[in-house]
Amino acid sequence: MWTLFKKEFANFFLGSTAYVAALAFAIISTLFLWFFENEYNIFNTGNASLNSFFFIAPWILLFLVPALTMKMIAEEKANGTLTWLFTLPIKNSAIIGGKFLAVISVILFCLLPSVLFIFTISDLIIPGQALDYGVIYSGYIGLLLMSCLFAAIGIFTSSISKNQVMAFVLAVCLCFLMFYGFEGLASYNLLGSADFYVQKIGSYSHYSQFLKGIIDTRDLFYFILLIGLFLQFTILQLQRSK
Repeated sequence: MWTLFKKEFANFFLGSTAYVAALAFAIISTLFLWFFENEYNIFNTGNASLNSFFFIAPWILLFLVPALTMKMIAEEKANGTLTWLFTLPIKNSAIIGGKFLAVISVILFCLLPSVLFIFTISDLIIPGQALDYGVIYSGYIGLLLMSCLFAAIGIFTSSISKNQVMAFVLAVCLCFLMFYGFEGLASYNLLGSADFYVQKIGSYSHYSQFLKGIIDTRDLFYFILLIGLFLQFTILQLQRSK
């Protein structure tokens, strides 16, 4: 697994992909938080917190992560190198694990510059007050878990398509469905008391708990379970491709 991780890691960081992704994430986040006139602009909210960032970031990653994962397996299929991988003494789980960790390393690299927002906001605080670092830490944990889920979904869609564009579109749709689709459906109150369970299927309500500074084992289990399921689906899809 680590050999494949190093290979994918090198592909991301020796080329321009990781740096372009990080730059795009930083620019879009900065524009929405500090320059564009919207309800999440730090100056408009009147609150010295990162809540706006944690709301905007998943929507950016919803498109960014599928762009990173769309070629992970689809490109291997198109180039015929997936067959070569099957000839090596490597388990399918190791192949997927190496690719998954490489994508996560890029996501962490993208999130790293956002730490500067903490220092910027701290300068805006009224003397005598302080940032709630507990909420910030839990927000980053939630954002990382959400990113891992997007990565698992993206790698899965890449495994079921030879076309990278199709893999990207499918990943965006699935990520949107899991992140906000069920939440939006539940908001219409069409199913009565069942709307609560529909809401809990989606990841938005679980992610929102982290933004309140609440790290609940049920929310952790939800993300770990879904990430594991999508990675397992990908492993089974590779097995079918042999």
